[in-house]
Amino acid sequence: MYGLVNKAIQGLVTENFGEEAWAKVKEKAGVTVDAFLSNEPYPDEVTYKLAGAASEVLNMTLENVLIAFGEYWILKTGMQHYGALMRSGGPDLKEFLVNLPSFHSRVMLIYPNIIPPEFKITNINDNSLQVHYYSNRPGLKHFVYGLLQGLGKMYKVEAKVVITESREEGFDHEVFFVEW
Repeated sequence: MYGLVNKAIQGLVTENFGEEAWAKVKEKAGVTVDAFLSNEPYPDEVTYKLAGAASEVLNMTLENVLIAFGEYWILKTGMQHYGALMRSGGPDLKEFLVNLPSFHSRVMLIYPNIIPPEFKITNINDNSLQVHYYSNRPGLKHFVYGLLQGLGKMYKVEAKVVITESREEGFDHEVFFVEW
């Protein structure tokens, strides 16, 4: 994953728990990088190790760390670094989610070596829809859950997100029911 992802984990930890907690997370993860470069790729295992170490150091479940990280990614990282891109997704949550399948093609213009997930949107209604999430990276469904909650907060609507299908249950992808 690109360094920007790891920098966002650092931001989540330092803003909410302080620099000392971040130092402990890095130590626990065995990460010796002093500063992540946003546009540089790093092995996925670095990101996974940081998330796991944050779970231990902060005494949170990994699921809750990933959910918090997803929300942080939307509300802080996304808006600070890609505000125009985020706003171009649509004027409301529904339109943003309907446009989500094409979002990463625009991100690929910024990060040409990115391996993005794929999203499909189905069962679109006035106040709900289903988000299908396909990725080669395992274990990130709670991050996506947090992203979806963060988008609700970004659009100032109360979004209810339910994971209805997951790879852990034998499906080939995750499905999220989003209602607002």
